[in-house]
Amino acid sequence: MKILSAEEIRQWDQYTIQHEPVASIALMERAAGKCVDWLAEKGYVENPFSIFCGKGNNGGDGLAIARLLATKKYPVTVYILEFGHKGTEDFQTNLARLHQYPEVDLRFIQTEQNFHEIKKDEIIIDALFGSGLNRGIEGVTANLIDHINISGCEIISIDMPSGLFVDRSSIGNTIIKADHTLSFQCYKMAFLIGENEEYTGEVHILDIGLHPGFYASVDSVYELTDDMIIHSIHKPRKRFSHKGNFGHVLLIAGSFGKIGAVVLSAKACMRSGVGLLSCHIPTCGYDILQATVPEAMVTTDIHSSSITKIEDDLTKYEAIGIGPGIGTTSATKMMLRDVFDAYRHPIVLDADALNIIGSQKDLLKLIPHSSVLTPHPKEFERLFGETSNEFDRIKLALQKAKELNLVIVLKGHHTLIATPDGKAFFNSTGNAGMATAGSGDVLTGIVTGLLAQNYSSVEAAILGVYLHGIAGDLAAKEFSMEAMVAGDIIGQLGNAFLRIA
Repeated sequence: MKILSAEEIRQWDQYTIQHEPVASIALMERAAGKCVDWLAEKGYVENPFSIFCGKGNNGGDGLAIARLLATKKYPVTVYILEFGHKGTEDFQTNLARLHQYPEVDLRFIQTEQNFHEIKKDEIIIDALFGSGLNRGIEGVTANLIDHINISGCEIISIDMPSGLFVDRSSIGNTIIKADHTLSFQCYKMAFLIGENEEYTGEVHILDIGLHPGFYASVDSVYELTDDMIIHSIHKPRKRFSHKGNFGHVLLIAGSFGKIGAVVLSAKACMRSGVGLLSCHIPTCGYDILQATVPEAMVTTDIHSSSITKIEDDLTKYEAIGIGPGIGTTSATKMMLRDVFDAYRHPIVLDADALNIIGSQKDLLKLIPHSSVLTPHPKEFERLFGETSNEFDRIKLALQKAKELNLVIVLKGHHTLIATPDGKAFFNSTGNAGMATAGSGDVLTGIVTGLLAQNYSSVEAAILGVYLHGIAGDLAAKEFSMEAMVAGDIIGQLGNAFLRIA
């Protein structure tokens, strides 16, 4: 599913108006009707409404919603920000139409003296600015937003919470704190960014029938993974396959006290469908791994408690995963450098492997092309430097993925997969319960296993993150987000594959 910018969405509206064809006021009516249907479906029509409108087209949406509610005899009060200028043409048309409904209490706000008490049982509809905002809100309008936010009422924003930018950071802005956001046709970037969580509430995308021709023609940088993308990637097994068809992985992981990381990653790798798995670990973990993951083959390092050297022909492996629990000793750092020298196929790098690279930046240029890096935000910062907000971090991830010819999996609620060709995919599965020890080790195992099965690096990253998220969602349903652990994610990988079959 493509994620469009505010300008692209405006162009989509215009394309629909020209090619359907449909009048802009009729398109606004269509959007308002979808919002009213949603309100009725969710049971909000049992309460009185207070609708706050600016004088742009978002305000026009609010006026149309007010009129449609009034036709159904629901009590509505409309508040219009009034600073002496006319509204947009469609706003003015809907205002004239609303005047035909005297039962609607229509009020104008010019100063703070015009603020009215909002009763606790009212449903607030925010239609002040929507996605057309291009600067921060100040003065009376900012104070009005504060007044709405402290009302204690349920707040439903139309298109976007007022004060929130679509395509850039809104840190420092005065913003409506919506419980629900009713947006149109497709996701916006702002909905996928953690720093906006307290403002957007639960996001609902309403289909208002914009012309599909524009969507098909636009080439967006950003996409949200969906069933269509996953089905285009997933390769069902052929009946006459054997284990040699599904690759041999080498997993380099573990140190004294962190053998559990190997166990989790190895189990997840086997559950990803890989044909063969070998694990190179310190001697101290041999008995543990042989007992807990009998499907895996094990080689041990010359050192008892850490990994210092790989005495093996690395070219026989279809994929290598390095990092879970390896630590950052000087000998381990040298081992990583040696692997980069000896193996020129893509590698999956996580955890301490990323921390080693972050402390020795020259290693970045030695990483084999198309390798997959899976940093969480702090690891990303150590690798590539600080950013002031999440939008800038995403831009930096895209820049570095292209510059270094790597796939960067920036972990988060909507994990971002930045690709070498400049595309970015936000993951649509997963939940906050996955923020638990070992979850990243599980992801490393999955992605490495897929990489060995003849998936490209980009495909392995997208599919692996998606499956990881589905398994996490299933685990949360069974155990709750609070009680689930990383092993529960592994336990649901089979069901995750069944979901995408």
